[in-house]
Amino acid sequence: MKYDTKALESRMQKTIASYESNLADIRASQANAGVLNRVTFEYYGTQTPIKDMASISISDARTLVISPFDRSTIKAMEKAILMSDVGITPANDGQVIRLVFPQLTEERRKALVKQVKGMGEDAKVAIRNLRRDANDEVKKAKKDGSMTEDDVSAAEKSIQDVTDKFIKNVDAITAAKEKELMAI
Repeated sequence: MKYDTKALESRMQKTIASYESNLADIRASQANAGVLNRVTFEYYGTQTPIKDMASISISDARTLVISPFDRSTIKAMEKAILMSDVGITPANDGQVIRLVFPQLTEERRKALVKQVKGMGEDAKVAIRNLRRDANDEVKKAKKDGSMTEDDVSAAEKSIQDVTDKFIKNVDAITAAKEKELMAI
C-alpha cells in the first residue's frame, strides 16, 4: 500500500497560507490595508470588522483612507484603531479616517524582522507537527498489518520530502519579507 501525501500537502499548504496571511498584517512604512484585517468595533452590539463597514483605499504610498458607509460609526472605528495594535494614530476629519504610515526606523525594522523570523519558526514547527502526525499514521498502519516494512520506509521518505519542500517554502517567504522590510 502506497502512502498518499495529498492530504498532508493540503494541510501544509493551509499552514503556509496562514503564515502569509499573518505576514500581511506586519506593516512596513507603506500603506497596507491588511493591517486592519483584525480590527473590529462594536456596531449595534456586535463586534464588526472595519473592512466590512467601510471602503478602504490607498491615497498615496503611505496613506490609507477609510470611508465608513455609515458616518455615525466613524468615532467607534477611530477608537477601535487606537485600541488595536496597529500602532498608527488615526486622523478623523468627520468624513473619513486617514492612517499615515510613518517611515520605519532601523531599530523598528530589525524588530519587525525578528518578529517575522519568529513567525517563520512557528510555521516550521506547525509543518513538522504535521509530519509527525503523518508518520504516526504510517506506524499505526504498519502495526495494523496494512503496510509492509518497505511501504513504511517509502512512506516516511515521501513524507520527509514533502516536509522539506514546505520548510524551504517558509524559508523563501521569510527571506522575501525580511528583504522587503530592510529595503524600505
